[in-house]
Amino acid sequence: MKKIFLIVFTIALSVSNPLQGWSQKDSLVEKEIRDAEEQLKIIREREIQTQLRIELLKMQMCSTMLQTIGFPIVSGGSFPTISHHAMVLAYDESNEQAKWVMHVILPDILDGKVARTNDFRKDTLVKTGTAEKEDYWKSGYDRGHLAPSADFRWSPTALSESYFYSNMSPQKPELNREKWAEMEDLLREYVMNNGHKLFVVTGPVMKDSPGQIGNKNKVTIPGYFYKVAMDPASKVGIAFIMPNDRCPKTVLQYAVSIDSVEKFTGINFFPVLNASEEKEIESKTDIEKWKIRREDGNADPINPESLPKGKFNTSQAKYHIGDKATVCGKVVSAKYNEKSGATFINLDRKFPDQIFTIQIWKDSRQNFSYHPEEELLNKTICVTGKILENQGVPVMTIYNESAIEIEED
Repeated sequence: MKKIFLIVFTIALSVSNPLQGWSQKDSLVEKEIRDAEEQLKIIREREIQTQLRIELLKMQMCSTMLQTIGFPIVSGGSFPTISHHAMVLAYDESNEQAKWVMHVILPDILDGKVARTNDFRKDTLVKTGTAEKEDYWKSGYDRGHLAPSADFRWSPTALSESYFYSNMSPQKPELNREKWAEMEDLLREYVMNNGHKLFVVTGPVMKDSPGQIGNKNKVTIPGYFYKVAMDPASKVGIAFIMPNDRCPKTVLQYAVSIDSVEKFTGINFFPVLNASEEKEIESKTDIEKWKIRREDGNADPINPESLPKGKFNTSQAKYHIGDKATVCGKVVSAKYNEKSGATFINLDRKFPDQIFTIQIWKDSRQNFSYHPEEELLNKTICVTGKILENQGVPVMTIYNESAIEIEED
């Protein structure tokens, strides 16, 4: 009788507390989860360390390539050479800026996602000191990058170093944000389309200088800027000279031979080239090799000269991060995500090479009388809103169709 009672009691107890049987299983599952999370943490830490190592190796590769190709030689002058991780410069103390800056544009920019840092700062490697923020403040001139930060978007370290004041020069906004930016985009497009490295040298020219800026240092305003680029794999080169002002012509109308820039500046840019290479690369410019092909369905940014005052093209959007602005371009790709309800629209460049993206979140689609991803595709539009940044790409979130102006065909 006691035995029967014990069995009945045990059964009753298990029925009255059905979760007891699961407690041990739960604890085992929780332990497996904790173990898996710890393994994932280790994998992520290893991934970070591996990425840092890859970045370091790439910077070492850039440094070696620059030394191998040879630094520019300035006729009749001596300027201290400053080497950073992925760029080298010769500093001109008398004008408080670089005489030249040399770097490599790697095909890695295609997958690079490092955003602008805007951490402008003095270059402590320049022993005589550099310009600083106070010198540019309210001067009417931009802090124009000589080696552009976007060329280093594969490396947080190299990109950050591009914000040293030794890499800055006073540029008119009309140049820096328009034709100069378009020319930099053109060179990156060449690298991405051809998969070749480009060796680039950039610098100011003090001829016809309008004066100086600077509350603490005297920074000479260049009259012109030059940029030379060489693709040793294809044995082609190109160069540009632009006045420090608004440039009304197309970018390639400012293209010249490297030889002509050497005569204009007194600098031998690639001294290690032999006579035949120098003649082939530096004496001529085949503009056709540098034209951007558009078989990929992308579009050139709108010529800023053709836009009304207060409107900007997609290349200029990056200069207005944090501001409310109007950006114009062609809708080359648009996607509606059924799962999230979000709509993403890219102007002038398709994913994953987008240069300006419009975002419409789920709750805002009801404010549109049409499906944006269908109605806007292949049309030129102007969109107004606050420009933010996501992984280095300017983005704008809009909430209704009144933010969009569709241009007439």
